Amino acid sequence: MKRARSSVARRLVSITITLLILGGLGYIGWMAMQQKQQANNRFARPDLPVPVLAASPTIKDVPVYLDGVGSVRALNTVTVRSQVDGKLIAVNFVEGQDVKQGDVLAEIDPAIYQAQYDQAVAKKAQDEAQLANQKLDLARYEQLAASSAGSKQQADTQRAVVAQQQALIKADQAAIDNAAATLSYTKIVAPLSGRAGLRQVDKGNIIRASDTTGLVVITQLQPIAVQFSLPQQQIMRVNAAAAKGPLAVDVFGNDGVTVIDTGTLRGIDNQVDQTTGTLKLKAEFPNAKFQLWPGQFVNVRLKVETLTQALTVPTSAVQRGPAGTFSYVIGDGDIAAAHPVTVVQQNESEAVIASGLSPSDRVITTGFANLADGAKVVVGRADQAPQVDLAPRKRGRNPQGKDQAKDQAKEGSAPTEGAPKDGERRRRPQAEGATDAGGTPSQGGGEQGRSARPQP
Repeated sequence: MKRARSSVARRLVSITITLLILGGLGYIGWMAMQQKQQANNRFARPDLPVPVLAASPTIKDVPVYLDGVGSVRALNTVTVRSQVDGKLIAVNFVEGQDVKQGDVLAEIDPAIYQAQYDQAVAKKAQDEAQLANQKLDLARYEQLAASSAGSKQQADTQRAVVAQQQALIKADQAAIDNAAATLSYTKIVAPLSGRAGLRQVDKGNIIRASDTTGLVVITQLQPIAVQFSLPQQQIMRVNAAAAKGPLAVDVFGNDGVTVIDTGTLRGIDNQVDQTTGTLKLKAEFPNAKFQLWPGQFVNVRLKVETLTQALTVPTSAVQRGPAGTFSYVIGDGDIAAAHPVTVVQQNESEAVIASGLSPSDRVITTGFANLADGAKVVVGRADQAPQVDLAPRKRGRNPQGKDQAKDQAKEGSAPTEGAPKDGERRRRPQAEGATDAGGTPSQGGGEQGRSARPQP
């Protein structure tokens, strides 16, 4: 019995000691947390006005554009082929060369076709000589018939022979024309002015009129066309604008910002593509600098109207929320207030406002990170360094107080009530020889703070 009681007593003592140790560790942890929170509160930055940039709305005429994506297409593209068979004896163009209509691009051996032409000419000369003799015979037969020395039938027969010979001479002339045309086809000429592509056949090859490959492809680059599409919802708008006169079309470069050429709308398709729900349009551009190339994809904008005396703000001033679009307007006492706005159109730089703002308002364009409806703001200048005065910052976000001390020293702001002064903040780590809450020497103490730390 005594042994059992002794064992129970020892267990109670062990449990008590364990509880005391755990309680002590918990107390130490709680004290460390309290000290850390006190350090954070001591170095926390007081709530400051939100630094922002602002601008005033402007009144001006704003063009209205419809944006689309299109592809560049040549107005005319021709595959140059031979019209006769023969050996290619000369190629008179360079790949990529600009050619003019009528330029001789290549030549085919003309020997056979020259002989055929000469033969046709000789045949006509032979028939003309026979016709001259037959006309003399006709004259004699007519004289004999008139004097009753010959029969009238013989004269009529000779007259028919002369007519047949005249018809034969006309056939000879047609044969000459055909031979001359065939002979001319041995010189392959450019059917239009444009840019020659890559040569498909080399000199010395036998080419035929039935070949589908052709000798070269000529593409007209000036002027050039762009075919693009717009949503079917814009049909009425485009037709109404086109009825007033020619519509200007701009095409952009690869950056999507630079206008590389301006042309005119030339045609609107007569039906909507049911697959995509879009309408095809075609514009023509002068392409003076050859910046547009067939097959190239480009961004296009079509000007349909101009909004006169429209109120505009920078695009960054228009914000979007659950309730729709709004802008922050700076009111009395530099207090920001969210105003719902109606946007007619906007691009990368500006937005057209239909309602919600007036020309006398000041709208916030930069500094939305910590901004809320009713917040106090301080308006900076656009030329100020954002990282010093205008960068959005979270109040009291650095527990070490390192960045806060640096910013406050740069800004030269006076400490608020209850906050230590700059001089005190720099001296305390030296006097106490302590590190900040994160275990890193504070900005004010530096190496001196570490050297002044008491030695154990």
